[in-house]
Amino acid sequence: MGFFDKISEGLQRSRESFREQMNLLLDRGPDLDDDFWDGLEEALILSDLGATISFGITDNLRALATRKGLPDAYAVFDLLYEQIADYFTPVEKDIFGGEPAVVLFVGINGTGKTTTVGKIAKVETDAGRKVILGSADTFRAAAIEQLEVWAKRANVEMVTRERGSDPASVCYDTIERAEATGADLVLIDTAGRLHTSGDLMRELGKVVNVVRKRSAVPVYTILVTDATTGQNGLQQAKEFNKALELDGLIITKLDGTAKGGIALQVSHQLRLPIYKIGVGEGIDDLREFDPMEFARALVGNLDERGEASAEQE
Repeated sequence: MGFFDKISEGLQRSRESFREQMNLLLDRGPDLDDDFWDGLEEALILSDLGATISFGITDNLRALATRKGLPDAYAVFDLLYEQIADYFTPVEKDIFGGEPAVVLFVGINGTGKTTTVGKIAKVETDAGRKVILGSADTFRAAAIEQLEVWAKRANVEMVTRERGSDPASVCYDTIERAEATGADLVLIDTAGRLHTSGDLMRELGKVVNVVRKRSAVPVYTILVTDATTGQNGLQQAKEFNKALELDGLIITKLDGTAKGGIALQVSHQLRLPIYKIGVGEGIDDLREFDPMEFARALVGNLDERGEASAEQE
């Protein structure tokens, strides 16, 4: 199964939700009247793109339709993918497959953070990078054991300490070990933090600061967030970004939500690139993010009867 097929499959619920709204709209005809533009705007909002982005996309398409003399709704849909894709903050640097780097993974419990770290370790090791893992989630024994499984699967070293140890010291030890062994990619799993807890967020801020001061190579802080949380996920991202000055995002569980548009909201509002998206449990289900492919999978294709085309099924 190719990249687009996998993303398309993962975003099926989101696409079906959008298609239902469009089918209702197109039942009355493809004319570009006020009802059409209002309906398109509503469909985008219901896909969790948010009011501001939905208004912007609709206004842009309306202006393009007038300037280019577009004949009907189907011609507008041809331009919709690019409009959605353009709202994502672009990735400027490959932090996983490029130069030496230390990457800290943060987020609340349950987003798939530890599994995400393990999957990336396996993929990058298979690609030829020398990877080392740091298990700085010292409060949850299961997190250490879970990461150990991935370390063995990827055949990479993992640095940890006993449960309850200072997470910052684990990070320090991991960087020391990476330098001693010549590892060029350091992946550190941190404990899940509730964004509403000031004390926990300050403690995580300390961990991030220690890593930034100690590392001789660039340090990136990546938020792993769960698409199924919808608008709550956006608020979480805002709080993490405020406390930690995030460098990017990984969006998981897009296969379990009908509101995949939240990925666009978080990226656009916080001006953060999305590096990877998760559309399933398998190792191949964590994918590089492509804005245009995402937009195509989110919206789907509509034929002249207002139904999804066979290639999207």
